[in-house]
Amino acid sequence: MRRSDERILTTHTGSLPRPPELTRLLIRRARGESVDPAELDRLGHEALRWVVARQAQSGVDIGNNGEQQREGFFLHIRHRMSGFGGSWQRRTRADALRYPVFRRIMEEQLASREAVSNMGPPKAIAAVRYLGRGAIEAECADFRTALADTGTQFVEPFLTAPSPGIIAGAMKNEHYPTEQAYLDDLGTALREEYEAIVAAGFLLQLDCPDLALERHLSYQDRPLAEFLGFVERVVATINLALVDIPSEQVRLHVCWGNYEGPHDSDVPLADILPILRQAKVGAFFLPFANPRHAHEYKVFEKQPLADDQILVAGVIDSLTNFVEHPEAVADRIERIAQAVGDPHRVIAGTDCGFDTSAGMGRVAEDVVWAKFKSLAEGARLASERLGMG
Repeated sequence: MRRSDERILTTHTGSLPRPPELTRLLIRRARGESVDPAELDRLGHEALRWVVARQAQSGVDIGNNGEQQREGFFLHIRHRMSGFGGSWQRRTRADALRYPVFRRIMEEQLASREAVSNMGPPKAIAAVRYLGRGAIEAECADFRTALADTGTQFVEPFLTAPSPGIIAGAMKNEHYPTEQAYLDDLGTALREEYEAIVAAGFLLQLDCPDLALERHLSYQDRPLAEFLGFVERVVATINLALVDIPSEQVRLHVCWGNYEGPHDSDVPLADILPILRQAKVGAFFLPFANPRHAHEYKVFEKQPLADDQILVAGVIDSLTNFVEHPEAVADRIERIAQAVGDPHRVIAGTDCGFDTSAGMGRVAEDVVWAKFKSLAEGARLASERLGMG
């Protein structure tokens, strides 16, 4: 895993805006409608080449495939594993329940949006088994081809994969006798996905919103200790799935949900960080542009990273169309670097994805690229002020 050896490097969390034509087909497929596989494949490849080039043009150092060929950051797993079917409706988030006016507005906005929803996912109705590495290996090969075709040379390319915990939390268990049995099979299946990404030569990012988000979703009316027990079980499952992958090839992204809301029911980072630190990963990727969590970088002053770990810090918001001023971005990076104690162990990123399921993005596509340019400029300013180079 590359460090910010000479300057603060930039990255993002994975999902990027998809072209409208591709989004429409992904939405139709998610609804169970018939789509032309050849057309979906063609549009996916076109979008992939486009998004790879746009990242480089916008100043992204550590880039990916934008998740263009997936309908969501975890929903694509239903095409790669057996055992899933039907659908169910996830609970309303605890913060929305506290504010009925906000909840009504949110529900009206979602009802009018043409998108793939993360809140109505399939269920586990049979044993979960991985269906072979063909799909992930093809995704890796497509990404490699797009890099070559566009002449893009990221400092380091990465691909994302979901945590077993987000699948266990979102895809309701209607088959296994216990949550642990479900997690065990998910971990075994996802190990194939994780190992294939690393074998292809890419950095692996684990998307683990469950390690914070499920506190105000699945565990909203249960004691904190029970939620922390869930976090411990998921981290243990992740470690087993990563047993043959060097920690320096993995970064772990945790967030409180990529939605605009009060977020005043969120679990504090200080409560979960001691367990997160048990994960055998080389970097943690956390959101610090989010107004509810912008102060929490300070926890690393009391709970420092391991000597061989990196902090990828969200300093760009992924939910609003404000384009952050480079000076504000630089200020955020400097404060975080001071808390970590070494700017070479800090990488600047976005809080979360810009289109975590097809059509759900709130930021206009042209604004996304402007935000990336501001991120790159802010990282340059911070590098100068921190005496790097």
